Amino acid sequence: MEESALHLAERARLTPAHRFARLGLASLTSLGLSARPQQEQEGFLQALFSAVTLSADPDTAMVAYSRLADLWGDKTVAPAVSDEPLEQADQSQQSDQSNQPAQPQRVLPLPSSDTAFVSLIRVLGASRQMGMLMNSRADLIQAAMRRQCCSWNQEQRHDAMGAAMNAAVKAASTVSAVPSSSAATSQPEQLLAIKLSAMRREYYRQLASVMAWDLENDPLSIQPQVSAALSSLASAAIESAYELAISTTPQAEHVKFVVVAMGKLGAQELNYVSDCDLVFVCDPACDQAPTSATLGAEQVRAIGTTIAQKIQKFCSQTLPNVNEPALWDIDTALRPEGKDGPLVRTLEAFDTYYSKWAQNWEFQALLKARPIGGDNTLAEQFTQMATHYVWSAAARPNFVYECRAMRERVESLIPLHLKDREIKLGKGGLRDVEFTVQMLQLVHGRSDESLRCTATLDALKALVAGGYVGKKPGAKLDECYRFERVLEHRQQMWELKRTHLFPDLGEQGNGGLDSARQISVAKMGANAQLRRLARELSLLPDELVRRFDQTRRQVRRLHEEIYFRPLLPLLAEWSEDDLSLTTQAARQRYASIGFADPDVAMKRVARLTQGFSRAARINRIIFPSLLAHLGEGQDPDMGLLALERIEERFPEGSRYLGLLRDSSQAAQRLCWIVSNSRFLGDLLAKSVESVSWLALDADLQARTRESLDVQCLAQELRFGDDMPGFAQSLRALYRQEVERLALGWVVQVVSASQLRKGLTALLEAVIASAWRWTAKAHPAPGVSAILLGLGRFGGQETAFSSDADLMCVYEAQEGVDPELARSVTLARINDLTQIISAPMGSERGIDLDFDLRPEGKNGPLVRSFDSVAAYYSQWAQTWEFQALLRARFVAGEPDLGTKIISTIINPVRYPQSGLTSSQVSEIQRMKARVEAERLPRAMSRQRALKLGWGGLSDVEWLVQTVQLQHAGEFENLRTTSTLDALDAAQTDNLISAEDAQILRAAWSMVADARNAAYLWQGRAERADQLPDDEYSLGAMAACMGLGAHRGEWFENEILALMRRARHVFDSNFYSEQH
Repeated sequence: MEESALHLAERARLTPAHRFARLGLASLTSLGLSARPQQEQEGFLQALFSAVTLSADPDTAMVAYSRLADLWGDKTVAPAVSDEPLEQADQSQQSDQSNQPAQPQRVLPLPSSDTAFVSLIRVLGASRQMGMLMNSRADLIQAAMRRQCCSWNQEQRHDAMGAAMNAAVKAASTVSAVPSSSAATSQPEQLLAIKLSAMRREYYRQLASVMAWDLENDPLSIQPQVSAALSSLASAAIESAYELAISTTPQAEHVKFVVVAMGKLGAQELNYVSDCDLVFVCDPACDQAPTSATLGAEQVRAIGTTIAQKIQKFCSQTLPNVNEPALWDIDTALRPEGKDGPLVRTLEAFDTYYSKWAQNWEFQALLKARPIGGDNTLAEQFTQMATHYVWSAAARPNFVYECRAMRERVESLIPLHLKDREIKLGKGGLRDVEFTVQMLQLVHGRSDESLRCTATLDALKALVAGGYVGKKPGAKLDECYRFERVLEHRQQMWELKRTHLFPDLGEQGNGGLDSARQISVAKMGANAQLRRLARELSLLPDELVRRFDQTRRQVRRLHEEIYFRPLLPLLAEWSEDDLSLTTQAARQRYASIGFADPDVAMKRVARLTQGFSRAARINRIIFPSLLAHLGEGQDPDMGLLALERIEERFPEGSRYLGLLRDSSQAAQRLCWIVSNSRFLGDLLAKSVESVSWLALDADLQARTRESLDVQCLAQELRFGDDMPGFAQSLRALYRQEVERLALGWVVQVVSASQLRKGLTALLEAVIASAWRWTAKAHPAPGVSAILLGLGRFGGQETAFSSDADLMCVYEAQEGVDPELARSVTLARINDLTQIISAPMGSERGIDLDFDLRPEGKNGPLVRSFDSVAAYYSQWAQTWEFQALLRARFVAGEPDLGTKIISTIINPVRYPQSGLTSSQVSEIQRMKARVEAERLPRAMSRQRALKLGWGGLSDVEWLVQTVQLQHAGEFENLRTTSTLDALDAAQTDNLISAEDAQILRAAWSMVADARNAAYLWQGRAERADQLPDDEYSLGAMAACMGLGAHRGEWFENEILALMRRARHVFDSNFYSEQH
């Protein structure tokens, strides 16, 4: 109490002058307060405190006001100087008092409770940069206190800018004692600089007025009006720049020119500081003078380009003698062909581009097009053309899919450290709201013209009124959009710089969408940026962060709820706010997702979601997201059918639907798989367990050989005397693990290399297990028998459609009857074939191929060690040595395997002397024969993935020829892997790095394409041919992780790569070096 009394006594001794000084404010003399009574001075101080407490940053507002007091003090200004351009277009300001002589008024007002003073302080506390501009601009101070122009349209703003330019020219002419007309003719560059300075000056004055109006109202309620005012202000500036460009461009009168606003400016949703998206249209003028009748298209376009470049320069660049800062950047990247296309096009060129070459997302961008300056007739023609293309765009193939893909691509390009700060582009940001609304507009606006508006919130309102969006979701989305727009505006207002970022909360502040932020309330409160932004919305810092994160999550959820939930049948248990689309609207929306038969899709969804069972209830929860994910694949119809079949196979109460409900990753992966692979859709319908793998990456990885052997050994013990049971168990294991690998590859968990090695290890484990089983079934002491893997199986390059190339060799110990050894081994081979390949039970067999054995199909299935040694030393042809390049021990007695590899196979496949010229010629003839005889007649050489030009065979034959020629000298060539051998050949300078890169890329893409073709069609006989229909090609690309609906691109890529590989093959395979 004693300290408080002392404090009050001390404060009482301080005069207002002392207290102003302690605050760092200007002296009483500067403010003109020294002659005023102390009580009045105390009132000024209280008014100042009251005003700054209403500002976003009281400290900044206080400092700015002090600085302005030092600069302007008690200076006065005539109202006409600062207010005339603002008032002359505002008819409401005219009164009888206008005839009275204007009284000078203070530049900087004294503190008071007057709304004008409070408005100024709000601006100083919300925009540090605007406060800095006021240091030399008295008119900005006046504008921040007078808000007459806030409701002006573009025409009124344009007129005010014109008046400001005329006044500036007149003033300059008076100062120089030169008539304005003379100045205009003798000093055109100086005159242009005067006009540009005046135009920019007027822009910033009107901007200060809009800013003050924005800050004194509820920001969310007036946000659309603020954006509209900013848009009309920018449009007026661009229109003024266009007129200046026209007036300074020779022969401009001979062209018709239109400036078309796109993006936020076109939609009249501009921010305080945003680039302005523009495209430019020009045509020859209809009333060209006779002297200009010869102007050609190139001349017209050149004149138009000059005008467009000047518009950009006048608005965006710092220019000599122009004493006002640039306004904002002009972005012309939304024009046809983007930055690579011409800056200006004729109307006919626009029409041609949009009719033939435009991508789907470009029609989405065209939705916002709005002419803002130029020839009215040409503007109307452009608008009619744009309207035609925009409202027919949704009928284009894959329209919604490609637009969604573009949206996801934009998200993926956001740097990781900014993902949780992006207000505009990030997940749950402004772009998500705009995308949701635009997709609904484009889908349903084809038949409902009430949806054809450019502004996001206007369009959302129309969608709700038209019954396409529910009232509650629509209202929530409207609120979220306004909130995020206000955040964006306030962040830009502070420095008058372009930004879309939430305040930086540091590493602990990351998260908010997919994970919780770890930052404390105290640290949030200490963040100056966050504190200022929170005060703008009357929130505490932690409350603002919480609301921002909640808004992002709601926007992300609302997209799904608004676009996909209404596709489900409306049930009695749903609330009255749930939306039921008309049949026509639902059909349009299903078609937009990608369903070829919307009516069938609607019936399937109805079957799965209607009723009161547990499955139906869960389906109603998850199906909106499932429909969205199905639309990401190549064939949503096939995917929906597969989902229906899978659910039919799962009993009531199984964890299948619960898994999809609880794991968004499993749901998304399942939809992607079944909409891109017929083969996997069929397999998933047979396996309850395999669907559960989709939730975790670890469950989709290839199993180790050790774990496979353990399971195989268990089956051997269980079915020791039961061949059919053993065969079924091995085949079921093989099917299950192939499915695991295929699922992992399609969802990009397993790489292509891991897939090939995983398939090889799986096949090897199954064959080895079956071979052990046959040994127990046919015991023969003293007889050893092994299986060698050859071909792609031997090279560990197995594909889904591959068979297993094998060779069987046995050896009898001394004293054992050779015939007995042969017959026992042959019996084992027969049993092996029965277990692995022969029709047996419900599980499909695995093809085994023994055709690469000595003498091929004409030779015995089994041979003794001595017979094999004699054959390869005396009778084998060169191509048989080539086949041994990928020979590898697979099953049986390892000692015998090592002996055969080292003593028989290595000497002939890695000859020390290389190949003779006759052997090289023999290989070349054999290659030509394979191409001529083994390629099916109906298959094009250009599209055959295995034996065609640039296919697997070309790369492998070239690499194998290099191995036969040089592996005796270079040990790193002694490998069964094609790609490893290719790498070694490049290292040893046997193949150039450029050629090796082409061969490697071609082999890898073609190998992946074979696997993808098999997964799409489920038929091995079609896996070796590249389809010629774009739809199947798109599915193959999707399976390969290249994205769906990219068939044409994928076809061009793979065929071009195969052509280059064939050229490399021809130049190397038939060269003298090899």
